Amino acid sequence: MPQLTLPSPTGELTLTEADGSLVALDWGRGPQSLQEATPLLREAKQQLDRYFDRKLKAFDLPLAPAGSDFHRQVWQIMCEIPFGGTLTYGDIGKRLGAVARAVGTACGSNPIPIIIPCHRVLGAGGRMVGYSGKGGIETKVALLQLEGVLL
Repeated sequence: MPQLTLPSPTGELTLTEADGSLVALDWGRGPQSLQEATPLLREAKQQLDRYFDRKLKAFDLPLAPAGSDFHRQVWQIMCEIPFGGTLTYGDIGKRLGAVARAVGTACGSNPIPIIIPCHRVLGAGGRMVGYSGKGGIETKVALLQLEGVLL
């Protein structure tokens, strides 16, 4: 699977493509042997660069995250949260008839963070809880501040 590593304000990010869709975004540098700037990975890099420059508010990329049906439902709702907006784990749970803890597990399993914006999901009362990306809550706060969310 081709990968492309790019710098970002949150550290190096590596995008992974499979069958014409993005399947992962990981913190850190991917193996040199897999680095290949495919058209999709170049477009994803451009969109991420524009996002970090506050010039892009919604990603438009083909995504194919691997996960259960429930995980994909949670990730779809996260993709609907607008730039600068937030929901709680409980809000999403109510929409799906699930408990907040199950939503949190799905958020933590998100293979394409930032693009599938799990950083926009908060604990009850807007509490800052967990983030699976490098830097944990500090990175979550940085992404929300980039989007103008007042914390």
